Amino acid sequence: MDDSSTSLNFALILFVLLLICFSAWLAERFYFLPARRRLAAERASAFDAQQGALPPHARVGDSGAAREAVVRDALRQPIWLEYTAGLFPVIAVVFFLRSFLVEPFKIPSGSMIPTLLIGDLILVNKFSYGVRLPVVHTKVINVGSPQRGDVMVFRYPQNPSQDYIKRVVGLPGDKVTYENKRLRINDAEVPLAPAGEFYDSDRLTYSRQYSEKLGEIEHKILTELDKPSFISAVNAFPFRDQCNYAGGGVVCTVPPGHYFVMGDNRENSLDSRFWGFVPEANLVGKAFFIWMNFSDFKRIGRFH
Repeated sequence: MDDSSTSLNFALILFVLLLICFSAWLAERFYFLPARRRLAAERASAFDAQQGALPPHARVGDSGAAREAVVRDALRQPIWLEYTAGLFPVIAVVFFLRSFLVEPFKIPSGSMIPTLLIGDLILVNKFSYGVRLPVVHTKVINVGSPQRGDVMVFRYPQNPSQDYIKRVVGLPGDKVTYENKRLRINDAEVPLAPAGEFYDSDRLTYSRQYSEKLGEIEHKILTELDKPSFISAVNAFPFRDQCNYAGGGVVCTVPPGHYFVMGDNRENSLDSRFWGFVPEANLVGKAFFIWMNFSDFKRIGRFH
């Protein structure tokens, strides 16, 4: 299984909604509101003239309240403007936060167990890897780049409408070797130590857990060192010639502007071992916080 989030391009939908609300706000600000104010002034003048032409005993008892009601009725905003122009500030704030600062995601499957569990609701820092224009994803400000060990959200290279989440293993230029369930970066073996067992409450099973250190990030993974590590069903992908598949695993040289990623649940993750490298243009952001899991509130907090 794979941790991915499929959406009907919510960013595009939100952008279109923003444009609609902004257009309505402009129309309200510079056309409809001035028109209603002119109408209110005309009706107020007509009311005053009407009341002035009447004898005192025929005038409205509380003329001030009546005049205010006439003005209020003329200034009343149509419902369609109330729900478009009125929502523009809210939509604008949501769009800005989601596009440039923080975006929420939900983990739907188990390729990042034990770090992330099914049902975790996470936050992703959108500016960690550079400020990008929404919808078109063009980087406009270079802020930083992924580091080994980062938990990264990206658009799946073989279907960019899907968002995937994996851990960064290889940086541009790295030689990544995954053979016999052991990981090496530039021919240096990544430290791996037993870390007890992980209990899967959904499947009611225990799995062997290990502590792994990528760069400065120490995290837990699930793997079965005594099982064969043959990688099957490899997809065609760009720079496929940079990878050499053998019975015991794969050796890849990460091309410039690309990243090699893997899931922490090594036996149950479709990742760079199977479908290749993640282009820099596909990066979404760095995942850093679980803000809710309705099955286990104790999971709320930061993770690595």
